[in-house]
Amino acid sequence: MPQRPHIETITVGPLAENCYLLGDPDSKEAVLIDPGDEGERILAVVREGGWQVREVLLTHAHFDHVLAVGEVVATLQVPFRVPEGERGALQAAPGIALLWTGEEPDPPPEPDGGLPDGTTIPVGSLRFLVRSTPGHSPDSVCLIGEGVAVVGDVLFAGSVGRTDLPGGDWDTLMDSIQEVLLPLPDETVVYPGHGPATTIGQERRTNPFVVPLTR
Repeated sequence: MPQRPHIETITVGPLAENCYLLGDPDSKEAVLIDPGDEGERILAVVREGGWQVREVLLTHAHFDHVLAVGEVVATLQVPFRVPEGERGALQAAPGIALLWTGEEPDPPPEPDGGLPDGTTIPVGSLRFLVRSTPGHSPDSVCLIGEGVAVVGDVLFAGSVGRTDLPGGDWDTLMDSIQEVLLPLPDETVVYPGHGPATTIGQERRTNPFVVPLTR
C-alpha cells in the first residue's frame, strides 16, 4: 500500500497564496501546484528536500497563483499544465498583477498541456485525479487522491471562493462543491489556495456556505 503523500505548503506573495509541493516519499518524485510568487523560496524547498519535480500544475490562473511559474519551470526544466479554460487568465495575469501590486512581472511561458476532468496525475507510486470544479474561475480544477484534495480557491476553512471576478459564478461554484468535494470522505484533508488546511468533515459540519448543501 503506498504511503500518504508528502505535502509541503509554501505561502508566497502579497496575497499569501499557498503553493504546494505534492510528493511521493518513497520515490522522491513530486509536482508543484500553483507557484504564485517568490520562485526562489519554492525552489529552495525542492532542493532542500531532494525532490525530483515532474511538472508544474495550476488549479487556475489568477495572478496570485501563477507569477513564479516562469522562474520555476525554467530552473527545473519541466513542463507545466493549466486547465484549458484558464489560458486567457494566464495571459492576462501580468497586467492584473500590475493593477494589484504596482509591478508588472514577466509573462508566463506557454503551457505544455491542459488538465481535463478525469486526468490521472502520477507522482511516483501515488495517483491523483483531476476534477473540474468551476465557479471561482471558469475552469478551476482540484487534485484529489490518497486522502487529500488540493482545491485551489474553490473551498477554504470556513469559507468558499469569491465569484465576483471575471468568469466567476456562485451557483456553479456551489454545484462544484456539492458534486465533487462533498462526496469525499470526511477525513479527506483539504489544502486550499489561501489559509490553513481543513477537512471535508469539518467543512460539512461548520462552514456556513457548505452546511446548506448537505440538507
